[in-house]
Amino acid sequence: MGSVDDDSSLVEQGLLQDEESRRYTGDGSVDFKGRRGMCTLTLSASVPALKPAECVGSICPSATPAQYAVFFFGLYMIALGTGGIKPCVSSFGADQFDDTDSQERIKKGSFFNWFYFSINIGALVSSSLIVWIQENRGWGLGFGIPALFMGLAIGSFFIGTPLYRFQKPGGSPITRMCQVVVASFQKRNLAVPEDSSLLYETPEKTSAIEGSRKLGHSDELRCLDRAAVVSEAESKTGNYSNPWRLCTVTQVEELKILIRMFPVWATGIIFAAVYAQMSTLFVEQGTMMDTTIGSFSIPPASLSTFDVISVIFWVPVYDRVIVPIARKFTGKERGFTELQRMGIGLFISILCMSAAAVVEIVRLQLAKELDLVDKPVAVPLSIFWQIPQYFLLGAAEVFTFVGQLEFFYDQSPDAMRSLCSALSLLTTSLGNYLSSFILTVVTYLTTQGGKPGWIPNNLNEGHLDNFFWLLAGLSLLNMLVYIVAAKRYKQKKAT
Repeated sequence: MGSVDDDSSLVEQGLLQDEESRRYTGDGSVDFKGRRGMCTLTLSASVPALKPAECVGSICPSATPAQYAVFFFGLYMIALGTGGIKPCVSSFGADQFDDTDSQERIKKGSFFNWFYFSINIGALVSSSLIVWIQENRGWGLGFGIPALFMGLAIGSFFIGTPLYRFQKPGGSPITRMCQVVVASFQKRNLAVPEDSSLLYETPEKTSAIEGSRKLGHSDELRCLDRAAVVSEAESKTGNYSNPWRLCTVTQVEELKILIRMFPVWATGIIFAAVYAQMSTLFVEQGTMMDTTIGSFSIPPASLSTFDVISVIFWVPVYDRVIVPIARKFTGKERGFTELQRMGIGLFISILCMSAAAVVEIVRLQLAKELDLVDKPVAVPLSIFWQIPQYFLLGAAEVFTFVGQLEFFYDQSPDAMRSLCSALSLLTTSLGNYLSSFILTVVTYLTTQGGKPGWIPNNLNEGHLDNFFWLLAGLSLLNMLVYIVAAKRYKQKKAT
């Protein structure tokens, strides 16, 4: 996937670290982990002692335990670095723009578009040029070139340090959320005052959370407000220093914001499940189509390049054409709100699955006409009929994934932006799990009684189109739920 979610199955590691401190202080340790991982893989593919012996005919010796250990050490170092970089890099980049300046605020909206654009440029190069080098010039060189560019990226990052805007570290957001839960539970018998000004908040202009703006009180989830109720004992002693017993309104609102985000966040999982088809069933569908152009055979998996090309096409079109036009009608700086943008992407994902289903219907009809149903052979239908579904998926990415980046950055509390960015990436890993779960359930239900099922080994006797229609239906239902959640969502109030 040419997007921010390439290694999303390990994004959880970004959630389990105190990424806030790392992001705001400009610590590049996670970059070094990724660099170290690439170097380890390069050594694993280059040094004779670290790579398996060459195959002799059809006999390929197995790798030794030590060789396996070095190889997997490199992979997990890259995963660890990825889990640290991805939730932070977009937030750190957006922090360079001043929200109080109207022009910079507009540029910040464009930043997320071009950030995603640059990632897909990298994905296009890696899925074409680097793959060719690995296949034709060796894995050592294929890993060595990315390792070299990782080194250049780290150097570039540190050279720019004097130019960066840094926000002060706010501490662990997970700890602060736990403090709110514990304090509200301890004060479960106390009544919440009707006047929110009676709730505890620091008297100074700045928030108790260093580097973060204060958040205005909201009337939702009032049970959590008990954490900010000053008890009689605290009032008498004047001791308000224990955050496990008394939290500020801003701290309580941080948790409320995260809870309010949850329904919007959850709808991204279905979209991610749809996106997962690009590297799974779209490829399976392509293997049963005509992949030849003259004497050249196209690998079905390579059609994902059209998804990347679609993103590269739609980002500038959206930023330079669609946004200015939409701005004239909506009066909004970014043309659409983040929620509207994400909703458009969810709608396009329905069209994507519908297009894939229509292609499969045509393919199965052709297989029936040519009496190929019982034969596991490709149908003479050009694989390029798949291009529309890849192109639509790329368009959906630009609206939904980039919209998620904007939404979780703008709506998150100042000291929780990396955490919320990690949540937006987490939808991809959960979407992949959901896709596998749906596939397992469908296979179980449709193969009852000895039937071949919707997705047998020979797709010509299956009904892959039904699976695509199922995902289209789930996407439609998901979009309706999203519309309700988006309408009920209340924007944060920062002072």
